[in-house]
Amino acid sequence: MKTTVAKSAALFAAATLMTAAVAGCSPRNEAPSTDGQKQAAATVTVSDQWVKAADTGMTALFGTLHNSGGHDVTVVSASSPAAGSVELHEVVGQPGSTTMRPKQGGFTVPASGSHVLAPGGDHIMLMDLKKPLQVADDVEVTLSFADGSTLPFTAQVREFAGASENYQPGGQPSGSPAQPSGGHSAGDHE
Repeated sequence: MKTTVAKSAALFAAATLMTAAVAGCSPRNEAPSTDGQKQAAATVTVSDQWVKAADTGMTALFGTLHNSGGHDVTVVSASSPAAGSVELHEVVGQPGSTTMRPKQGGFTVPASGSHVLAPGGDHIMLMDLKKPLQVADDVEVTLSFADGSTLPFTAQVREFAGASENYQPGGQPSGSPAQPSGGHSAGDHE
């Protein structure tokens, strides 16, 4: 009887170790969250991503975020080695008097849906550029989600004739009237 109990205990311990080892080998972005859902980074893809060419100051990133999962996910921040800081922004106001500002709460990508980042709408600001971003350069960006998962991707730099802004310290384009705190003119990116 002692031998059977000892063998059963050894088999249970081995099975437990094997389960832990297999779980430890699964890809970080595909591990289920505490409620059994996949982490956000495992269900989100980025398409048509691009960054507006800029020599100095700041610029913006655009594209489309797709969520193949069954639950909404939220992008809460982003980072890039190309910029001193990165912010999620939105455009608010009426045509002719719009302001860009940090997007409180981040970008929500609906379950089985998408969220567009576009000039004149939500976008990702790359501020305090570390070097000029020239046409055809690649820019590394990492999105961070509310569940703690991250998604790295690359965006290509493109020319965009929608604006010819001239940035000044504090995020004000030259010749622009003062904007509300934390905002800047919509002409900065369109």
